[in-house]
Amino acid sequence: MEELKQLIKKLRAPDGCPWDQQQKKEDIRKYILEEAYEVVDSIDKGSSQALKEELGDLLFQILFLTEICSESDLFSLSDVLDGIITKMIRRHPHVFGNKKVNSVQEVKENWQQIKKMERKNKNIEEDLFSGVPLSFPALKRAQKITAIASAYGFDWSKTQDVINKLKEEIKELRTAVKNSNEDEIEEELGDILFTMVNVSRFLSVDAENALSKTTEKFLRRFSYLTEQLSARGIPIKDATLAQMDALWNEAKEKD
Repeated sequence: MEELKQLIKKLRAPDGCPWDQQQKKEDIRKYILEEAYEVVDSIDKGSSQALKEELGDLLFQILFLTEICSESDLFSLSDVLDGIITKMIRRHPHVFGNKKVNSVQEVKENWQQIKKMERKNKNIEEDLFSGVPLSFPALKRAQKITAIASAYGFDWSKTQDVINKLKEEIKELRTAVKNSNEDEIEEELGDILFTMVNVSRFLSVDAENALSKTTEKFLRRFSYLTEQLSARGIPIKDATLAQMDALWNEAKEKD
């Protein structure tokens, strides 16, 4: 860790790298997001080698950003480490204190109560959804927000109620399409997606993961389709829909 810290300091030094010297907090934002997604991608692909590499890339960006903040006397790496260690100890009183818990659910409830108290102690105005970043992917953000609302009793009673709501939203979309109202179409599509997130939550399915897996399934099947067309000497632009449908069905059977 110390060697990496010194490497970053060297990159930022007057005799270091001109590009690294110019980087600001706002510049690093996109790199942290990219590296975090690449970490997730390596987990999904089950590649330990890729995961090791991507974790290193992400760690580099975290330390690089910390160095930028340290140069401006905002905080140091020690401050960051002290902060997270203190927070984790405080939020695990059942491990580091005398708090007794009997289930994972109790741990989650304690965690939320401690977070609420932390905000109160910092004189932060209470906002139930402030802990859900705007930068979250839309599906993940929606699922987090609806879960919080549910914890306060704002929710349907059972899964069928949500499915009925989904049917209602689809009906409204049909009306918007019939009226050729682009603004309403966008709004109703958003309502359908939001309701689908609620369906996922009721079924204990992570909506983001579910869509990601389906997208990968589509890519896998379409890749088979293009490979088979190529093997038969048919450019995909010349293939008929009937040919592609037949190969798609083959791919489904092999999946």
